Amino acid sequence: MRSYEQVQIGVDYYPEHWDESMWEPDIRLMKETGVRLVRVGEFAWSRLEPAEGDFQFAWLDRAMDLFHRYGLQVVLGTPTATPPRWLTANYPDVLPVFADGQIFHPGVRGHRCYNSESLRHFGSRIIERLAHQYKGHPALVGWQTDNEFGLLNCHCSQCNSAFREWSKVRYGTLEAINKEWGTEVWSGEYSDWDQFNVPFGGSRHQNPSYLLDFQRFQWDAVAAFQKTQIDILRAACPEHFITHNFHSYPQRLDMYSVGADLDVAAFDYYPNTSPTKQETTPYSGALSLDLTRGIKRQNFWIMEQLSGTPGCWMPMWRTPYPGLIRAYAWQTIARGADTVVHFRWRSAVTGAEQFWHGLIDHSNVPGRRFAEFSQLCTEVNAVSDKLQGTTVKNEVALLHSFEQLAALEIQPQTANLDYYENIKQHHRALTKLGIGCDVIDLRQPLDGYKVVIAPNLFLLDEQIAASLDAFAAAGGILLITNRSGVKNMNNVCVMLPLPGLLSRCAGVEVAEYDPIGTEMHTIVDGEGNSYACCQWSDLLTPTTAVPVAWYGEDFYAGIPAVTVNTWGKGQVYYFGTHVEERYWSELLANLAEEQELFRFAGLPDGVQASVRSGENGSFLFLLNLDRIPQQVQLPREYSSLLSGKALSGKLTLEPYGVEVLEM
Repeated sequence: MRSYEQVQIGVDYYPEHWDESMWEPDIRLMKETGVRLVRVGEFAWSRLEPAEGDFQFAWLDRAMDLFHRYGLQVVLGTPTATPPRWLTANYPDVLPVFADGQIFHPGVRGHRCYNSESLRHFGSRIIERLAHQYKGHPALVGWQTDNEFGLLNCHCSQCNSAFREWSKVRYGTLEAINKEWGTEVWSGEYSDWDQFNVPFGGSRHQNPSYLLDFQRFQWDAVAAFQKTQIDILRAACPEHFITHNFHSYPQRLDMYSVGADLDVAAFDYYPNTSPTKQETTPYSGALSLDLTRGIKRQNFWIMEQLSGTPGCWMPMWRTPYPGLIRAYAWQTIARGADTVVHFRWRSAVTGAEQFWHGLIDHSNVPGRRFAEFSQLCTEVNAVSDKLQGTTVKNEVALLHSFEQLAALEIQPQTANLDYYENIKQHHRALTKLGIGCDVIDLRQPLDGYKVVIAPNLFLLDEQIAASLDAFAAAGGILLITNRSGVKNMNNVCVMLPLPGLLSRCAGVEVAEYDPIGTEMHTIVDGEGNSYACCQWSDLLTPTTAVPVAWYGEDFYAGIPAVTVNTWGKGQVYYFGTHVEERYWSELLANLAEEQELFRFAGLPDGVQASVRSGENGSFLFLLNLDRIPQQVQLPREYSSLLSGKALSGKLTLEPYGVEVLEM
């Protein structure tokens, strides 16, 4: 068993923030509570190297030894997210530059340019020292690179030169760039490489091909920056795993490219505690977890899990309702998390994040939340061996792409056509129906899936189109939505009837379209049922497809809005408009029955179901992520993994109640 596949609970701990006399009592309490792992060090560069070349590891040595003495495993973070002041003062190329020329000054975190030669040099040096210092330490099991990578849109001279070189590698010549981007528009043609720069502000309505490639360049810069760290760590510590903690969705960073070199992906999960978000948080959270699982298409980690009231970057949220901390931790495990690390052990008494609360408040007296966390540790440790090696396996895939997100942000198509919000709706419909769903990069193989949803494929190439075509032809059910096939991958419009390369398998062409935005329209199905729609109206002309819903008003009343086409052994649905969730729910429920998809039907709102399976069996997780009790009808008798009791009939789940059933 690889160390990152253990099912366990951990905490984030910052020994450099606390008097050393507090360390052992803290670590002893962690052990007594059932904590098995800690993450340390990701922001500690100034303590590890207080001056250039002055390495001070003794304090971390003592902390690592204490963790080992109490049997706790350690993940050590590389500290490059917080370059120390001596580095930024003596080597200012470390600091990113905004488009207006302002400097991203130190004082918070994330003040580092990924293309900085100084950061690469000094960052590599501290990582090499850490790797050789701790490669043989018995507590250390893995590494986290940096912290919460994101796009900085740096416009420094180093990024300018690097973007130029990146473009030379990608296109070869300026002539090729001029052709591929269509720079003849507005006299934007390049005649010398000195004219080629990062987008130094000005109008945001610049060449869309140029803006998309600038994002791609930044994705590659982050991946390359991380690769320098991974190469060092793998050479010195081949037995240790490497992860990175991604955060917040929608994320402008391409997590698939950054995640490619990792052993396991991790996510920082902070479900919203506000009662006003009660209806949406469980479902947006489920999507975030499924997205994280899709980065590597395998189980993942939670490197920061909600432990108390968040507050720092915004006014404080509501305190977690009783049971919320435990229930949302179990939600992550249900959807494929193995290790769940809670942020943080104790609320900070200094610094900007003083009110991003941990498990223990500033009083240093463990309270209600800590007791709930202790219960979680006890439960997870009791069933850890049973869950070991189990994974989430689904028959439905929802395709996702950072390139689509970027292109649709560069050129918004209409007032409320939001790529990620549309994905949320599709995923939420599946989750409410009790149908498991993988969220994966659209270039991933589709083998093993029965149903694939491919929303808003704004950018399309022959490889992607062929993959979707083959999936349907082999017997799959493919669902495509409007604004698909509009452009090639260089963000240039194609001169084909929409949906472009997908027109044949969809069996339909778009004769005209109407960007209706927030204006509500209706569609009517064959039984006369009406459904609300908005965002977009493709006026469809079927070639081989059969209409299944028609527009209900406007000058195109009676024109097909949704079609289905038989393609090989499968079917392709095309949605010319964004239809309300109720329509999707009814269609997906019918498809689940036709395709004999595994489904746990009859879930009340706020209750979710997920299955993990492996050599030890299959386990059904039922979670009530709501403040009111809910009842679930069990189709047969099950044995509870948490209590050992036999359960059948109506199962009552208390507010934030959790049950794990052996199938």
